[in-house]
Amino acid sequence: MPAAAPILAPDRFDPAPQLLGKEGIREWVPQRFEFEMLDAILHFDETTQVAVAAKQLGSDEFWVRGHIPGLPLFPGVLMIESSAQLCCYLFSRMNREKRFFAFGGVDAVRFRGTVKPGDRVILMARARKLRANLGIFETQAFVGSRLVFEGIITGMVLPSA
Repeated sequence: MPAAAPILAPDRFDPAPQLLGKEGIREWVPQRFEFEMLDAILHFDETTQVAVAAKQLGSDEFWVRGHIPGLPLFPGVLMIESSAQLCCYLFSRMNREKRFFAFGGVDAVRFRGTVKPGDRVILMARARKLRANLGIFETQAFVGSRLVFEGIITGMVLPSA
């Protein structure tokens, strides 16, 4: 399967001023501690339903020691999680409501490059379908201009606990 065209030009966000840092992201995304996968929101466009975030990978990340000793690689499942958190942010902002938006599915996932400590990952999400309780998003991740991940993420609102 050939790679999709970039949602937005990745070089436009390296470097880029942030719209929100971790504290601002926490207003919209519930994950905390080791599972805060976004460092900054770089872009949000309500008209095109697109959001862009950044994650700087450090050598002290919880996965570095064990995935893979001597050759630490950012796990693919964490690329999906990072993208899903960006989808949560985008869904919540578009709906102007803070609710728990959880995974419903992932499709057409392709890992197209390795990601390692020291890399700055630029994540992009574009809504394909938005409803009050459901969202489907195209997602991509880049290191520099290199596409390293793409997939379709479906999320749904879960009832409050």
